[in-house]
Amino acid sequence: MRRLAVRGAAGDAGEVAAPAADSTDCARGRHPSPRRLIDLCAIWDPGVFLPAVGWKRASGFARRRLNEAETLNSVREAQLELLEAARPRGPGSRERGPVLRMARQQQPPPWVHAAFLLCLLSLSGAIEIPMDPSIQNELSQPPTITKQSVKDHIVDPRDNILIECEAKGNPAPSFHWTRNSRFFNIAKDPRVSMRRRSGTLVIDFRSGGRPEEYEGEYQCFARNKFGTALSNRIRLQVSKSPLWPKENLDPVVVQEGAPLTLQCNPPPGLPSPVIFWMSSSMEPITQDKRVSQGHNGDLYFSNVMLQDMQTDYSCNARFHFTHTIQQKNAFTLKVLTNNPYNDSSLRNHPDIYSARGVAERTPSFMYPQGTASSQMVLRGMDLVLECIASGVPTPDIAWYKKGGDLPSDKAKFENFNKALRITNVSEEDSGEYFCLASNKMGSIRHTISVRVKAAPYWLDEPKNLILAPGEDGRLVCRANGNPKPTVQWMVNGEPLQSAPPNPNREVAGDTIIFRDTQISSRAVYQCNTSNEHGYLLANAFVSVLDVPPRMLSPRNQLIRVILYNRTRLDCPFFGSPIPTLRWFKNGQGSNLDGGNYHVYENGSLEIKMIRKEDQGIYTCVATNILGKAENQVRLEVKDPTRIYRMPEDQVAKRGTTVQLECRVKHDPSLKLTVSWLKDDEPLYIGNRMKKEDDSLTIFGVAERDQGSYTCVASTELDQDLAKAYLTVLADQATPTNRLAALPKGRPDRPRDLELTDLAERSVRLTWIPGDDNNSPITDYVVQFEEDQFQPGVWHDHSKFPGSVNSAVLQLSPYVNYQFRVIAINEVGSSHPSLPSERYRTSGAPPESNPADVKGEGTRKNNMEITWTPMNATSAFGPNLRYIVKWRRRETRETWNNVTVWGSRYVVGQTPVYVPYEIRVQAENDFGKGPEPDTVIGYSGEDYPRAAPTDVKIRVLNSTAISLQWNRVYPDTVQGQLREYRAYYWRESSLLKNLWVSQKRQQASFPGDRPRGVVSRLFPYSNYKLEMVVVNGRGDGPRSETKEFTTPEGVPSAPRRFRVRQPNLETINLEWDHPEHPNGILIGYTLKYVAFNGTKLGKQIVENFSPNQTKFTMQRADPVSRYRFTLSARTQVGSGEAATEESPAPPNEATPTAAPPTLPPTPVGATGAVSSTDATATAATTEATTVPTIPGVAPTTIATTTTTTTAATTTTTAAAAATTERPPATTSGTKMPESAYTNNQADIATQGWFIGLMCAIALLVLILLIVCFIKRSRGGKYPVREKKDVPLGPEDPKEEDGSFDYSDEDNKPLQGSQTSLDGTIKQQESDDSLVDYGEGGEGQFNEDGSFIGQYTVKKDKEETEGNESSEATSPVNAIYSLA
Repeated sequence: MRRLAVRGAAGDAGEVAAPAADSTDCARGRHPSPRRLIDLCAIWDPGVFLPAVGWKRASGFARRRLNEAETLNSVREAQLELLEAARPRGPGSRERGPVLRMARQQQPPPWVHAAFLLCLLSLSGAIEIPMDPSIQNELSQPPTITKQSVKDHIVDPRDNILIECEAKGNPAPSFHWTRNSRFFNIAKDPRVSMRRRSGTLVIDFRSGGRPEEYEGEYQCFARNKFGTALSNRIRLQVSKSPLWPKENLDPVVVQEGAPLTLQCNPPPGLPSPVIFWMSSSMEPITQDKRVSQGHNGDLYFSNVMLQDMQTDYSCNARFHFTHTIQQKNAFTLKVLTNNPYNDSSLRNHPDIYSARGVAERTPSFMYPQGTASSQMVLRGMDLVLECIASGVPTPDIAWYKKGGDLPSDKAKFENFNKALRITNVSEEDSGEYFCLASNKMGSIRHTISVRVKAAPYWLDEPKNLILAPGEDGRLVCRANGNPKPTVQWMVNGEPLQSAPPNPNREVAGDTIIFRDTQISSRAVYQCNTSNEHGYLLANAFVSVLDVPPRMLSPRNQLIRVILYNRTRLDCPFFGSPIPTLRWFKNGQGSNLDGGNYHVYENGSLEIKMIRKEDQGIYTCVATNILGKAENQVRLEVKDPTRIYRMPEDQVAKRGTTVQLECRVKHDPSLKLTVSWLKDDEPLYIGNRMKKEDDSLTIFGVAERDQGSYTCVASTELDQDLAKAYLTVLADQATPTNRLAALPKGRPDRPRDLELTDLAERSVRLTWIPGDDNNSPITDYVVQFEEDQFQPGVWHDHSKFPGSVNSAVLQLSPYVNYQFRVIAINEVGSSHPSLPSERYRTSGAPPESNPADVKGEGTRKNNMEITWTPMNATSAFGPNLRYIVKWRRRETRETWNNVTVWGSRYVVGQTPVYVPYEIRVQAENDFGKGPEPDTVIGYSGEDYPRAAPTDVKIRVLNSTAISLQWNRVYPDTVQGQLREYRAYYWRESSLLKNLWVSQKRQQASFPGDRPRGVVSRLFPYSNYKLEMVVVNGRGDGPRSETKEFTTPEGVPSAPRRFRVRQPNLETINLEWDHPEHPNGILIGYTLKYVAFNGTKLGKQIVENFSPNQTKFTMQRADPVSRYRFTLSARTQVGSGEAATEESPAPPNEATPTAAPPTLPPTPVGATGAVSSTDATATAATTEATTVPTIPGVAPTTIATTTTTTTAATTTTTAAAAATTERPPATTSGTKMPESAYTNNQADIATQGWFIGLMCAIALLVLILLIVCFIKRSRGGKYPVREKKDVPLGPEDPKEEDGSFDYSDEDNKPLQGSQTSLDGTIKQQESDDSLVDYGEGGEGQFNEDGSFIGQYTVKKDKEETEGNESSEATSPVNAIYSLA
């Protein structure tokens, strides 16, 4: 059976519903009611009017507190002190809760009124009058500027000019304007008008006129009878987009590799235009590290390349207001170069400059000029530093800050690292920055001194001040800037000096103090603070109100609430001074507060759980010294809506009738509505369905009726629902278990929670399980919530098996419990059930004390005692509080004690770092907890007074030193000695022109020790060092600065070690100098060894000068690879080595039977190739000597070129050929010795040797096959009678080593071409005798053999071209050898 019951959502607050509010609303900054205008939370809200409490009695004390605040130079410190006294003292205590509740006692303490006054002085923003029309019409309010144009107001000349100025006040203010500090008579100018009920100026140019005539400085004045408010001084400017001056630009002639700047010089627009570069064909200019646009709009080329000539360059300016783009005449470049061919393949060359013959240059700065410059920036703005450098190769730019790091959270790099942007600049961003431009030729740097100035910014902006008659207050106008801004006070727009004297007003610099204010003191004050970078103008009015209490809500409201729900009764009110509010029920004389009732600071009454006896008439009474007002709220309690007979799951055959029951019990005074849902959607009641009050009947069930049906019983206050599933079967089907076919799901929530067997420490909870949704319920989790410490937060109480639906719960004393149950199956957890009714257990003394008690000083003269507060289940009673005891250790003095409702207490006026014994004991209204344990705490620490003396430094090695010092006396530590700390920094390097970072570093030596070691130093450097002693408060004074020098060390590894193999004859090595030389470099050591697999050759060592960074090695072994190890040397020795290996040669693969198996080819050799050249006429054969391979005799390979009338065919018989190389003798180039010392013994295992033997065997096999073919076909036919005579020495073809194959008798038979695999490809004219001869007749012997000469048919040769590819066959090459 599938059931589900939900109710209560609509009826928690009744007809005049207000959302429930808990006791933490104020702490979270929320108002419990949107209509509630007066509460303690609103003290901090800018939009609520709050007079003080008890004005007559509080005024004298408030004056004294203000005088004390003046001696502290800050009213905020006094405010914090008083609010600390007003802090809640613990749940349920008489002192806990808001200040307003204390004010309702018979004799409220005087500090309550002072707290209210100080809170009023700290109100932020304009004070709002309640929106009630009657109050709006009665209460006065000076003007407040609500909207105005920006200070620098730039307008589009094509539109009408609009200068905004809006204000509010009661009565509504009137407006007038000044222009350039003189009255602006709007009525005399027909183009100028002012909007109705507003001060906004509209200047209309539809009838003509020039907008430039109205430029100037405008200021708006909003005035009513209580004062005058001023707007900012608005500077009106008309946007300008001047045309670019016409100019004829000659082509810019520049040498390739030279730097170039194309100046933009845009016209001075307002505001400044956005600059970008494009070609004259509107294609954007590609920018990169070499070519980029500066912030001034110019286009910078760090070095010009020939490719830059391919386009022209035009500067474009886009003006924001006019939405126009103006284009400057385009620049054309003419690049002079030593290499006029712009080969596109060189663009990706690793060294394009050397490839194009461009000389390399050290960097130099194009912008800014020189080595140093300065820049000023205003606080809050973005600082943009730019460095653009020229050089070949293009330099890299890096940024640093002297004496510190760049602010990582605000700094970002732009324009390919050429610009550094620091957002939201502050004073700590001032200092010296420098950019470092470097390439492989060198580096330079430019230092930029940054000064941060500041326009005025608020520290304390004056706020509107609302006072009652006779009260004191103050306006504070405190701003900062650089230079320090000056403060000028005005009242109603006039300088304060020229205003009528006011004996109740006193001006003290940036503060105006009001004493014993009266109704006549109402005015609007202006504070203008300014320096050379800007100004700030603020309006703040002083308003004095004297209003008796007034109710803001309708009278005699009716609120209907469902039984056992929580509700809140609102009573919004208004008055000045702020009234106190009390609640009464049915005219009884006792004030409602505590127990089931809770009164919020704004006066709202919350009833935590509604019972039948709570029904009645509730009266709220607001009272102040001017009178009282009251209102009534009638509360009716209604029974909940319950479905007591729910629909059940059914399985029905198609065509039958089904009835789903739904019987409901509800409050008879509420109107009940029963509706049905199908598959969670509203059900349409058709002709086949009948809906009654307690059932739904479906006639002639069809397949479409299958699904879930939900009965929803609802009133205007709450609802309940239940669900069932209907399964429809076909006629021929037999009923089956529907649950087996349905998918599994999470269980439905349990329902109908009931509490029985109520005992002092236990209760029985019973519930009805929800549907398991085809997966059995395995567990139930019972959770509880209490409304005292953590209302609204649910905690796990216990867990029970899924087979039970009733359990006895063990409870703690004095907890107002509310329970809910969650069901769990293998799919997941259900939604929590609806909460049970509440049950409060009786109280008892605490059985434990708070844990984690600590005593630590937060200042040098105090000790803060803290602990973990106890939760609701361990409080055991109302008014949980803590008895805190302390005394100095080992003095046996009497215990000091205090009762605290929070979780901390600060002991003041303590000596520095003294041990104390501390005890914290829990107590409630039923008694005290057990005797607590004693904890040792310490008062606050002060900074150490002494520094380590006699600091001695001994250099251990190039990166470490040993320190020794005299320890400080314990009484000078003034706290717990944490560590000795050494601050050290690298002052300089002993190497010239090497920049070092002077960032301070530290080394810590925990405990009280006299020695330590500082490591990770830079060798060959000058250092400075200071020592301090550190306690929990911080560092003590620094010792005398010591200087020391680290000796030379070994250098770091050479940077960017690269091994390149341009061909199989040479290997090029390149490297850069070490990043950290750590001394004077005396040279480099290169070690390399040849290897082939696991075989290693002899290691060779080369030494180079410190300036050499390149080395070229001639290979002696074309098969092996080389492993190179390079290290730099100082006088100390060799440093860290960099290791690289040469690329693998192409013949390291496993040899195959194909011809390309010989050693690698030189540069230009491509192995066995075949090329056809239609213009070649020479026929040559040349011999190439293969280099000597260990164990193999030199071999001469013939390269044959065959020439025909149509094409030239080149055939290389060998896979590769190289020429002899003379030994290299140039500097930086060396021919290595033999790679191996014992190669002959292992020659049979070498891969190249096995491949060579296989190739020779294959050639011999092919030669035998060819000989056999020639013998079998030509043995009976003397076809070489004419040319069988061997060539004599006088034959010219012998001299150049070539053979003539132009005779037909030496040409292979057509149709018998031999392929690489030895097979004979038959041509289509294999047996044709017509193709051999010119007349179609051939001469044969008697046995049928052909005795004529072979004659090649010319036209067949020309059309088919088969013969042109015959030379590519290895068989043809063997024919030539034969």
